[in-house]
Amino acid sequence: MAKNLSTKKPLTGNRRSHALNATKHAQKPNFQKVTINGEKVILSAREAKTIKKDAK
Repeated sequence: MAKNLSTKKPLTGNRRSHALNATKHAQKPNFQKVTINGEKVILSAREAKTIKKDAK
C-alpha cells in the first residue's frame, strides 16, 4: 500500500453557465504513485518532478 505524503487538497469553486447558474466544482491535484528508495508513495506530479530533479 502506498503512503500519501502530500498535503494538497482540491481547489473548490463554482462553474458558471451563461445564465449565471452556480454549480460546485473541484479541481483535484494530479496525484501519482512514485517509488522512492524502494518504497511506494503518493505525490502530486509537481512534487515528484521536484524530488526527481533534486536527486540528480
